[in-house]
Amino acid sequence: RDFDQLANENLLIRTHGGASQKEEKAFAFSSKEIKNIEAKKVIGQKAAKLIQDGDTIFMDCGSTTLQMCPFLHDKKIKIITNSLPIVAAMQGSKATINLIGGEIDPDRQAIHGKMAEWHIAQYHTDKAFIGVDAIDKENNLWAHSESEAANSLAMIASSDFVYVLADASKLGRKSNLKFGKLKSGIELITEK
Repeated sequence: RDFDQLANENLLIRTHGGASQKEEKAFAFSSKEIKNIEAKKVIGQKAAKLIQDGDTIFMDCGSTTLQMCPFLHDKKIKIITNSLPIVAAMQGSKATINLIGGEIDPDRQAIHGKMAEWHIAQYHTDKAFIGVDAIDKENNLWAHSESEAANSLAMIASSDFVYVLADASKLGRKSNLKFGKLKSGIELITEK
């Protein structure tokens, strides 16, 4: 019964007479979500305090931005996101949710692609909350893929102010693709 329950929760694969561990891809959302979870919760709470009733915000598909959701349920805001987990987490809240259209990336549980970029560009928001894979010592922002970098750049271009959410393990490092920089109007929120 325990195996059946874990299989129903998509945490393992049920086999005849037993179970096997489910293989996860390197950048799968579920594996990123559980890393440094306590730090991400602190960051999520800090970020949510910056949002006021009436704000329109972008929230990208990062596992850290997802941690903002418990602190946003009672705020009358508009959220524009490419994150399926954020849409699910905000059900029953006072927020209005707009899911960006485009191609679904099942591993990241997110919407990407040219149509997503176009959709993002049609909006203007007060604030954008984006995640990154790394921030190097020169304050460059790094992503692991072109699709995530493209969405982040579109959100940055369509927002009055941008907050980058990153736990301390991402600081002082590089990843695959440099796409921006911390500067005026783009600030870091971390747990420290």
